[in-house]
Amino acid sequence: MILPQETIRKKRDGSPLSQDDISTFIAGVANGSVSEAQIAAFAMATLLKGMNIQECASLTLAMRDSGETLDWSTLPGPVVDKHSTGGVGDLVSLVLGPLVAACGAFVPMISGRGLGHTGGTLDKLESIPGYNTTPGNDLFARTVRDCGVAIIGQTASLAPADRRIYAVRDVTATVESLDLITASILSKKLAAGLQYLVMDVKFGNGAFMESTDQARSVARRIIEVANSAGLPTRALLTAMDQPLARSAGNALEVLEAATFLRNESTTPRLRDVTLALASEMLVACGLTASAADAESALESALSSGRAAEVFSKMVHSLGGPADFMDSPRKHLPSARYSLDVPSPTTGLVSEMLTRDLGMTVVALGGGRVSTTDRIDHSVGIVFHASLGDRVHTAQPLATIHARNEHEALAASRRILAAIQISDSTPTPSPAVLESLS
Repeated sequence: MILPQETIRKKRDGSPLSQDDISTFIAGVANGSVSEAQIAAFAMATLLKGMNIQECASLTLAMRDSGETLDWSTLPGPVVDKHSTGGVGDLVSLVLGPLVAACGAFVPMISGRGLGHTGGTLDKLESIPGYNTTPGNDLFARTVRDCGVAIIGQTASLAPADRRIYAVRDVTATVESLDLITASILSKKLAAGLQYLVMDVKFGNGAFMESTDQARSVARRIIEVANSAGLPTRALLTAMDQPLARSAGNALEVLEAATFLRNESTTPRLRDVTLALASEMLVACGLTASAADAESALESALSSGRAAEVFSKMVHSLGGPADFMDSPRKHLPSARYSLDVPSPTTGLVSEMLTRDLGMTVVALGGGRVSTTDRIDHSVGIVFHASLGDRVHTAQPLATIHARNEHEALAASRRILAAIQISDSTPTPSPAVLESLS
């Protein structure tokens, strides 16, 4: 018998773990015989000592095999998904899944909750009254078949070991582990029965990997491990040196996603990233022959209203209001207190400390400090300025949505410290830097 403390000791001392070491430890995570303290110790040892490709692949497959694996072989089209390494105002999944499904693909999207300063797709969707993020496999499969997409969390039967590890990582400063990131992402995607995967790997001051070299390393590691496991994968490197959307906060981002899907308005960078990822997905799974053909199909799905209709059907299938897309404001919670944050001076927005802005949302109650925290879905920030914008004294930089005046004022101070106004012209990174396969 391989004791969990011996596996932890080996990794602590920098020794490679065998497949048996890893599979035994992960089986204990899944059945509860490995404690949260032991998971935390394992996560920290892995963060500090790292894993080789074989170890990471073994960890990924063990986490996948800790539960069921879905089979979509009877669907009349390709099965594809996307995953982001996380950012601030990153609501891409909410738009991308319905958009790609409207073009003929099937998207069984297993998403996660917020980690650290980044928002979680499930937390956002739970802003919608009645929306069930943990349906049984039958409802999940039926929604994918009937709507083309279902965005849910891990059910009790899908990669249960990852669910426990994921929650511990969020509160033990081990979110940044490349190996744990890779295994967490891919175990869920493999359990979901995907045929193709596209990764959105973020870089910048609001990403877990700030430098492009770090982001490129993550992308290459995920691609290598995924391909080894039989899942064809490609990746885009995208910028997170400012919030991607106009808003950061759960209900606020859902509202913005609805506006995007209705083809009304969005930020250029959010649109660029979403369409680039969607194009990669359509080309990867063979629905279009080129990026140009993919972009044409995606624009048609937006302008015709098909993408909005798919999202509406998905929401209703998973327990949400049938008329959500007709009147999203009616259904989404709104904060009790709002406060504009005026610019202290005239100049250019020269820097946005995006991680700090994300942590401001957490401090407002829109994220978790501990695993037991309850999220307030109504709170968040709406940004009125982007990198490079000229602003004038007293012009609102952002609007805070908070539970009370005290929390709003504290958030205002944090925002003013995070948004730099000067005479220097910044050079924002391109929204999409490069593609890797």
